[in-house]
Amino acid sequence: MKPMAGISVGVVMILITLISVAGCNDASSGGSSADEGDTDSSEVTRYAVVDTGQVSCFDDNDHLATCPSEGEPYFGQDAQNTGNPASYTDNGDGTVTDNVTGLMWQQRPDTDKDGDIDAADKLSFDQAAANADTLTLGGYTDWRLPTIKELYSLIDFSGVDPSGYEGNDTSGLIPFIDTAYFGFAYGDTSAGERIIDAQYASSTLYVANTANDGGRTLFGVNFADGRIKGYGLTLLGSDKTFFVMYVRGNTAYGQNSFIVNDGGTITDTATGLMWSQEDSGMALDWEEALAWAVEKNTEGYLGYSDWRLPNAKELESIVDYARSPETTGTAAIDPMFNATTIVNEAGQDDYPCYWSGTTHEKWTNVSGANGVYVAFGRAMGYMGGTWVDVHGAGAQRSDPKTGDPDDFPTGFGPQGDAIRIYNYVRLVRHADG
Repeated sequence: MKPMAGISVGVVMILITLISVAGCNDASSGGSSADEGDTDSSEVTRYAVVDTGQVSCFDDNDHLATCPSEGEPYFGQDAQNTGNPASYTDNGDGTVTDNVTGLMWQQRPDTDKDGDIDAADKLSFDQAAANADTLTLGGYTDWRLPTIKELYSLIDFSGVDPSGYEGNDTSGLIPFIDTAYFGFAYGDTSAGERIIDAQYASSTLYVANTANDGGRTLFGVNFADGRIKGYGLTLLGSDKTFFVMYVRGNTAYGQNSFIVNDGGTITDTATGLMWSQEDSGMALDWEEALAWAVEKNTEGYLGYSDWRLPNAKELESIVDYARSPETTGTAAIDPMFNATTIVNEAGQDDYPCYWSGTTHEKWTNVSGANGVYVAFGRAMGYMGGTWVDVHGAGAQRSDPKTGDPDDFPTGFGPQGDAIRIYNYVRLVRHADG
């Protein structure tokens, strides 16, 4: 992607200038809230959600030749709703500025500075956190390990998931990050890694535990396969290691500022998005979810007729990583939102996964069969003969858009990811219409 013509870093930084952040939570949890009238929107830093970059439309299987018109199946998906297009500036000194978020990034995760990106560049979480304190790059010394929301701002859903690809040639694969600006490498197969082992570390630790192991869990973004997952900090008795790209600037990025409006809506004055306070109250497959949004618009739901499914990055923007079913007894979202209670695969009271309008494209012949969801309850998987929270509340994974969940009695993939197919919906619209 090329920088947008006419947009300068200075202009964008003015737009996101921090006037006041008093009362905001830590950026890694990402939330603050107020009843109607308690928050002056002029005191809120803009939390600009970067568009996903998805430009193709899909049905339940593959690309569509043209995007559907209103009244046709699959109308209202991600590619039909353009947000803030990604825009980067290569500063020529090993850093890249995101002109939308105001964040400045280390350009390459080449930690050992040998000119390539491989397994030797990966760091443990503790090493990654410590190295930020000593990094000087581009003349700056205030680098930090990004929060999960900062890191996820870089994800680009023009990428294609290579899961299941057994070749060694990665030249034809498309990662979920803009390689015109950022250095990237797939997993180092010469070091025994899988091609999809391109997990990047964030500073956000899960407030609960995954897989009942009692250890710390880090939320990371995998720019090879396009997911957020919780990763245990140890693997087979050793420290798990991650690629690392440090960030600086706009320390309030990722902090929400919610206002409850009359009539059942909630506005995030930080992002400029308005959300339905209630969810769908029922589980739907992906096509049904898109159709439900159309139905709600026909009804003039909550006084508006321009509701839609959020894209993946909009949906992740309202996750509260300070909450989980295990630790707070709630969904991973500000409690001013109402989340339907479900019973999960382990028989526990839990909270749903929510559909986005984004397709999770795969390299297979059935490239468009999966839709992106975000888990606001436990991200369940079948491991060791039992169902456990394998990736954490706040994970972003994908489900088949259609089918029968009973065909996946022990989940799917190496961690036995639960396959539900029928997920919930929380509608969104732009607050300014």
